[in-house]
Amino acid sequence: MFQLFLRARTHSFLKDRFGGEQTFRARSPERDAETDRTRIEAIMIAIDDALHAAEHEQSGLNRRVEDVLARAAVTIGNGDDEYLEREALDNHHQDLFDKEILNGQRRLKELGASIAHFRFLKAAMLSRFPEFRPPASPTN
Repeated sequence: MFQLFLRARTHSFLKDRFGGEQTFRARSPERDAETDRTRIEAIMIAIDDALHAAEHEQSGLNRRVEDVLARAAVTIGNGDDEYLEREALDNHHQDLFDKEILNGQRRLKELGASIAHFRFLKAAMLSRFPEFRPPASPTN
């Protein structure tokens, strides 16, 4: 009698513990597709945001470097022996312009490489997930 009671109790315990009568249920394919689309969209948005930020920085920096180049051209002068008779203050400004120009050109080169990488990532994502269609972007 004790063994029957123990067997029934063990069966009840295992059924409650491991869901013996419950059947396996998966999400609907539509819900799975929506989850996948949301994940891909989050990555694409991050890539697009990084790409647009880098392009915006590149555009602004390019304008500033061109401005510094123009100002440096004015301080250089246009005489053949200008560098021999240049005042110390002009030399100082010329050195500052040189540093600014070099730093700006270095950063422009880095931004160009980053932009190329972001475009590659975007193309790779679109080639790996051809069914993904980005949402329509609002026009300004």
